[in-house]
Amino acid sequence: MTISIWRYSHLALAVSSFVFIVLASVTGIILAFEPISNQVQPYRVDDFNKVSLAETVQHLKDNYIEILNVDVDVNEFVSASVITEEGDAETFYIDPRTGDKIGDIIEKSPLFQWTTNFHRSLFLKSTGRIFIGITSFLLFLIAVSGTVLIVKRQRSFKRFFSKIVNENFAQYYHVVLGRLSLIPIIILTLTGVYLSLYRFDLLPKENLTHNVNYDEISETPKRDLKYQSIFSDTKLSEVRSIEFPFSEDVEDYYTLQLQDREVLVNQYTGDVLSESKYPFIAIASRLSINLHTGQGSILWALVLAIACLNILFFVYSGFAMTLKRRKAKLKNKFKKDDAKFIILIGSENGSTVQYANMLHKQLLKLGESSFIAELNAFSTYKTCEHLVVMSATYGQGEAPENANKFQSIFETIQSDHAYSFSVVGFGSLAYPDFCKYAFDVDTLLQTDPNSVQLLKPFTIHNKSFEAYTQWINLWSKKVGLQIQLAGDDLIENKKRKRTFTVVHSTNASDNPEDTFTIAFKPKLGLTRFKSGDLLAVQPEENSVERLYSVGKVNDSIFLSVKRQELGLCSNYLNELRTNDSIKARLIRNKEFRLSKRTKQVLMIANGTGIAPFLGMINQNTTGQNMQLYWGGRQESSFEIYKSIIDEGLKTNRLQKLEIAYSKQDNNKVYVQHLLERDGEHVAHVLKQKGVILICGSIAMQKDVLIVLEAICERYLEQPLSVYKNKGQLKLDCY
Repeated sequence: MTISIWRYSHLALAVSSFVFIVLASVTGIILAFEPISNQVQPYRVDDFNKVSLAETVQHLKDNYIEILNVDVDVNEFVSASVITEEGDAETFYIDPRTGDKIGDIIEKSPLFQWTTNFHRSLFLKSTGRIFIGITSFLLFLIAVSGTVLIVKRQRSFKRFFSKIVNENFAQYYHVVLGRLSLIPIIILTLTGVYLSLYRFDLLPKENLTHNVNYDEISETPKRDLKYQSIFSDTKLSEVRSIEFPFSEDVEDYYTLQLQDREVLVNQYTGDVLSESKYPFIAIASRLSINLHTGQGSILWALVLAIACLNILFFVYSGFAMTLKRRKAKLKNKFKKDDAKFIILIGSENGSTVQYANMLHKQLLKLGESSFIAELNAFSTYKTCEHLVVMSATYGQGEAPENANKFQSIFETIQSDHAYSFSVVGFGSLAYPDFCKYAFDVDTLLQTDPNSVQLLKPFTIHNKSFEAYTQWINLWSKKVGLQIQLAGDDLIENKKRKRTFTVVHSTNASDNPEDTFTIAFKPKLGLTRFKSGDLLAVQPEENSVERLYSVGKVNDSIFLSVKRQELGLCSNYLNELRTNDSIKARLIRNKEFRLSKRTKQVLMIANGTGIAPFLGMINQNTTGQNMQLYWGGRQESSFEIYKSIIDEGLKTNRLQKLEIAYSKQDNNKVYVQHLLERDGEHVAHVLKQKGVILICGSIAMQKDVLIVLEAICERYLEQPLSVYKNKGQLKLDCY
């Protein structure tokens, strides 16, 4: 009976998923040859393990004007990103013993690129990645159940590799090849499952923390690299990458990523400023990638290719897998027909549930009756007064898995009493269909004659707790409740606040759009930040932090703020004057930082979204071709930015300025109209590998993206997503 159960399990797992196993195996065979093709390239040097980091870095400094970073890959190829004597930014392989260029970076071939994308997600994006992850896990279960069957067949684990009678070709070689391939297949499947969990953030974060006391950083005693022990004693074989200081300021340091730790090093003395060991999760992730792909080893890559071939044979013998999804269940205190508040959720990976549960729990805490469910569970609600829908958007504006039946169910149900509704969309501005499904739900709910739209659809970028709190405040006032969210469970790695002093400010009352500018500098020491980063301001101890995009103008933290009549934070900042102090914290915003290596930069903003661009213009010292399109109401709206813009134009740090006024001389002109007019020029920027940055209101961003999509289709004959995936489109809108 035991054997029957195992055989049934083994067969059921195989039959249910063979299609995915075949696809993963075929693509796996092709991908196994990529590390082999890389390994045979002539970029590895002799005595690699004997070359010191000091030797390589010194040669690079002697050969090039500026070094940005050095990378050592799993093939032991050393690459460097440098600024050449001609002022060009280049990245290439080097001889670590001389610093000389020995070859161009290996470009991933179209075949391997296409196969990699297909192997990872079947071109189904997140859903496909889930398919592959579960397929890996099911294949692991097949290997385990197959092992048990062999043990039962051989009567003992000790006889696992004993001779098998060749009664049938398929059966015989299935067992023989299964035993030989067992370990590689288990490694393949476990690493595949691990990487899937890692991809969907289901594993612990691998955050590294550094504590650098900037007040104690010294330029003396200044030592040559060969006398700095961290460089002279470290061999290249121990190094993963080196990030060089981006200036000669003593506060800028080397960042050394070694095999087991990350080290921050004083660029003058060689002193270790901070050292942080990688958590196990980070090392396990790198090991999993190498084991799963065969990178760095021809022999292991061949083993993986053979294992994938064997899997195809197993499929031929009768094995396959299918995919099953698990659905989370929500807990309720009240029944659906007894609740005043109904909260419905649309979520693909469960992240939206966390936010919905926060509201659900707060309503219960206030003594209100609340019911929470998935959108697919939509039904009649006899006592519902307020309906709240919180939903993410999947793929190309589609419904998440637990909401894909909502529309069909909604159209069959007729409400019998009036109720209000409010829709909250969760998503990322990196996708063109940002929160599209939330807008679709809002439109659908408006078709109910008994429904009343309490608030317009509210969108939340990257699960912003601040934005969610803004919606909570708006919604709670509408329904007559006082809801306070702590949000402690959503705040990760919250850094210590620093004290900043006001060095410049204007007053909102002097601007027709009730907008003002304010600039800060740290009270003690210096701080590292770039234009596009965020300043988190908390006006009162128990209030929620407000995030502002900042510009680096004359080394100060420059903000442009629109004062809201009831805005706690905007009024707090507007009342500050020169030499006043505040406590705040800077947050790195990597997604909106501009690389100095980008030659063509087109910036699009409206209103206060101009702040980070003013900083980028002010800091443009490398001859980048910067162009700014800005939208405001009237000419007087631009006055608070005029001095910085004029200086940028005068010094040629800004090459082009286009302004759209929406309420000037009875003409309604917006930035998207100017972009449409200059469509051919915009297309040229993208074609020249330039970057387009957008900062401002969500409404502006939506209209601009429509125009950019049309420009790409007309002049470049490709969708905008092609350039977005290349990192040529950066968004920071709220």
